Amino acid sequence: MAKKSQILTPDYTPVEYDPQYILMVNHLKKYFPIKGSFGKEIGAVKAVDGVTFNLKRGTTMGLVGESGCGKTTTGRVILRLSGDKTGGQVLFNGQEVYDMSKKEMRDLRTKMQIIFQDPFSSLSPRLPVGEIIGEAVKEHGVVPKNEYEDYLDKVMDECGLQPFHKDRYPHEFSGGQRQRICIARALALNPEFVVCDEPVSALDVSIQAQIINLLNKLQEERNLTYLFISHDLSVVEHISDTVGVMYLGNLVEYGDKKDIFKNPLHPYTKALFSAIPIPDPKAKMNRIVLEGSIPSPANPPQGCKFHTRCPYATERCKCEAPRQVEVEPGHYCVCHLYDK
Repeated sequence: MAKKSQILTPDYTPVEYDPQYILMVNHLKKYFPIKGSFGKEIGAVKAVDGVTFNLKRGTTMGLVGESGCGKTTTGRVILRLSGDKTGGQVLFNGQEVYDMSKKEMRDLRTKMQIIFQDPFSSLSPRLPVGEIIGEAVKEHGVVPKNEYEDYLDKVMDECGLQPFHKDRYPHEFSGGQRQRICIARALALNPEFVVCDEPVSALDVSIQAQIINLLNKLQEERNLTYLFISHDLSVVEHISDTVGVMYLGNLVEYGDKKDIFKNPLHPYTKALFSAIPIPDPKAKMNRIVLEGSIPSPANPPQGCKFHTRCPYATERCKCEAPRQVEVEPGHYCVCHLYDK
């Protein structure tokens, strides 16, 4: 029997499946309980608090924001790697991920994969690279046994690895090579959708470029769809088609990459973009410095969550949560400045 979603009376309007989108996320929530003495629940950390976006097939969506804003948790909840969701919808090819049975979810695992942030801690130190990449291939029977070795060599070659690397262990490789192993492990199952959780943040700049180019090449060859999580805006601008900006569990701005970078609307997005380094030493940076610290996701402010740091905050912002407004075609912003 299929598992039922946790919330039976949703506080959102369910969306209908649109075939042009491989992934439809609607008002997604994930709260982690805070427990006090005797295991009593005394509150919750609202890591993801009402995220909504659609992702077209064969495209890349960049998800950006400060550390702790909920980017990684969003990716993990979409893949059903963090237990039950608290609310919302996650439709993958029209199917609600959280209503699937164990067997259905097992089959879906081959279509949804993740590349983790730290290439070293995500690889088992006790297994050689060949087993790390091929373990899931054997488990899911992706290819017949007599074709297994050739298939493994082909996947490794696509990711810039040599056949003799199969007998080596992760500690024998550099950071860039280890990330290539992680990419090969994810792609060995022929997925349709990959969550890239800051895959280049731990690498040197020159190696970052190699990995980004590799991801672009594989996307073209395999028609892959990426959710690219990062705090490096220059990398996001290079690889993404659409961009979502997160703050304290909410998506505050979402739209086409060109629209977001050319005309950022939300005050938080403007502050983020003002911190992008300019390679000209004579150019003057109009840096927007946000005052105060990020509020706790366990006790977020009432109204707009950004009003405690926003230079344009009004009394309305302190008591009324803003709604998502389509300011220009395909460019959405969650701010009272555009909701007159």
